[in-house]
Amino acid sequence: MKIQIILNVVLAVAVIILCVQLVRDKHASPATSDGKADAQNNVLPEAAADSEMKEFREIDFPSDFHGNPFTWFKGDGLLLAAGDKNGFNAMTIGWGALGNIWERGTSTMTVYVAKGRYTYQFMEQAKYFTVMAFDDKHKDVLHYMGSHSGRDGDKAAALGLHTLYTENGTPYFAEASEVYECEMIYHAPFDPKGFGDMPKHFYENFPAGIHSMYMGKIVRVLKK
Repeated sequence: MKIQIILNVVLAVAVIILCVQLVRDKHASPATSDGKADAQNNVLPEAAADSEMKEFREIDFPSDFHGNPFTWFKGDGLLLAAGDKNGFNAMTIGWGALGNIWERGTSTMTVYVAKGRYTYQFMEQAKYFTVMAFDDKHKDVLHYMGSHSGRDGDKAAALGLHTLYTENGTPYFAEASEVYECEMIYHAPFDPKGFGDMPKHFYENFPAGIHSMYMGKIVRVLKK
């Protein structure tokens, strides 16, 4: 009889502990094993994503583009993103080029990423990448993305940005004002043998290493 009572008490305690744990799990913030917020938390639910998408309209490039190609990448910069739903990174860029090559009517965007940057590994594997512009109320995005590394944490989560994906699976942010999706058509590192005096001096004291160039064919432009 005493053994039965003890077993009942043990069973009751186990049930209570299980219930408490379930309640804690329900209210706990999702996190990865290293304590960082899960990046998927920043992916908008399908209904919300559809709503954000409606804010964007697709424009014809280059006929509807009125930026100055000599100054467009300057100022506060633009945001470059590469990767997919399994992982991506974004960084602020201040260099770039607009033009055309190889095929008649092709519009291209060329960006540059140094080997030491965290985004480099994503660009090396990318079939597509996005370049984003932000309005004045989101200028803090460009400052933060340019002064923090994705190796140290989820920058998008830290900024409260919401991730969307194009039909090609290329990441971009709902908070952007313009999105340029580019299909990678050529990439290669700079060859120091071809450097003139200016790039030679630049890389003498540049810790991130030699840049690679990434030329993309602009396949879609979204604008709010």
